Amino acid sequence: MRNNENGRSMVEMLGVLAIIGVLSAGGLAGYSKAMFKHKLNSTMEQITMVVTNIRTMYGSQGNYDGLSNSTAVSLGAIPTIMGTGATLTSPFKGGVYIQMATTSGSTILADNTSSHATAFLVTYQNLPKEACIALATADFGSGAGSGFIGTYAGNQSTNTTPVAGGTAAARVVGTNEGQALSMATALTNCSSEDNTVSWKFY
Repeated sequence: MRNNENGRSMVEMLGVLAIIGVLSAGGLAGYSKAMFKHKLNSTMEQITMVVTNIRTMYGSQGNYDGLSNSTAVSLGAIPTIMGTGATLTSPFKGGVYIQMATTSGSTILADNTSSHATAFLVTYQNLPKEACIALATADFGSGAGSGFIGTYAGNQSTNTTPVAGGTAAARVVGTNEGQALSMATALTNCSSEDNTVSWKFY
């Protein structure tokens, strides 16, 4: 007499579950990488758009006096996805600050300064290490066309939080004007999972 059994054995079911687990882990890893790349690309697009808009709007002024988060938002220089008030956020959920600066050196000007702000800073905070390295080494070009002066990168905990339109700790930009940080410098400076990157433009 023949015994016909239907269904799967326990071993077969465990094998199927193991395969599903491996595929799920691979899918999650791929999703995480895709999301990181999307956030990084979105951040680069935001920075490029913000810088272009600010330089265009202030082009006839000869200085960036009064420039702050609120001013940039009022002028329409900030994509609405970043925020509509003084508080701006990046795709990495960190703070974004637009500030007046001097062309030479790295001191940020205060609102009541008698000097004219000949440059400005765009600062992104709370960046993970990998994003910090990628952004700090990004090439924004050189010369009057791009207006790029230099990049600062460092661990968030060692830096004073910038106050839009106000004073903040001095930030040292790249040693060669118009050049991003080298990979070696970025690796050293982006030492944690909570970093700041600032770009200076004129």
